[in-house]
Amino acid sequence: MIYLIGSIALSVLLLINFRIFPKYSVNTFQAIVFNYPVCFLIGMALMPEGQHFSLDLSQNWTWYCLALGVGFIVTFLLSGISTQQVGITITSLANNISLVIPVLFSLFVFKSQNKVFDNWNYLGLVLAIVAVAAATYKPSTGEKKVFEWKSFWYSGGVTLSVFLMYGITNTVVNYLNIHYIPNPEQTVPVTLVMIFGALISGFVVLIFRLFKGTEKIELKSLVGGVSLGIPNFLSFYFLILALSQFGNSGAFVYPIYNIGVILGSSLVAFLFFKEKISSFNRFGLFLALLAIILISYQEIMSY
Repeated sequence: MIYLIGSIALSVLLLINFRIFPKYSVNTFQAIVFNYPVCFLIGMALMPEGQHFSLDLSQNWTWYCLALGVGFIVTFLLSGISTQQVGITITSLANNISLVIPVLFSLFVFKSQNKVFDNWNYLGLVLAIVAVAAATYKPSTGEKKVFEWKSFWYSGGVTLSVFLMYGITNTVVNYLNIHYIPNPEQTVPVTLVMIFGALISGFVVLIFRLFKGTEKIELKSLVGGVSLGIPNFLSFYFLILALSQFGNSGAFVYPIYNIGVILGSSLVAFLFFKEKISSFNRFGLFLALLAIILISYQEIMSY
């Protein structure tokens, strides 16, 4: 259980980093770019004995993993924007409740589910979608209540993008596991290929901005990259260890992990950042927790 608790705590720490970056004038984009070399080095240090990092460009999955790395950095950027615009609580909810997307694809596209879904499970999937809408809803203010796309983008729009991008990247990871990565013991080496893709794409954009004169390397961003990279990789690494500890029961571990991150993030946001959310948003948070429980209640009760 210690690995699962550690993964939850480190995932919350990730969001805290994004939340405090503006306070210390840390360039979020640069911190995200520099976080990936840190992740890569930690991954190399924790590589299981007998395994190694390699880029076999003759394999289709290598190219897919590199492309997925680009998706990772886009998702991370959106998560940073969302945390700074709408807070830790809502961003955490959008991130974790996105599990509904890979679950739906597993059920109806990949047809690879290892359990039979009942009505309570399907109700959980429906509630998950409603929860995201309720939690990200921002009512207009002022005497004239007019819908503005700019306002929508900087509130619900960014957060919904986080929900979609996390769901899409997790679905692609699931697809790769099913069709291209039959050996689960290669998790760390394969993950490093994805990280390498994010690393390369991030530095390409950064170098382009440097030559264009729109970006300047800042020492604070290097420090931010380290503070981001350590919990970023270790949260994943501890999650893998937690899965092994519970017999690779993802249906049990992931819901507990998601609930823990949502609750932990909400507590931190309330205690340290005094974040306030509307009653309707709190209702969405409640629905999210209920949805996760309904989706995997069989596995949770079996323990």
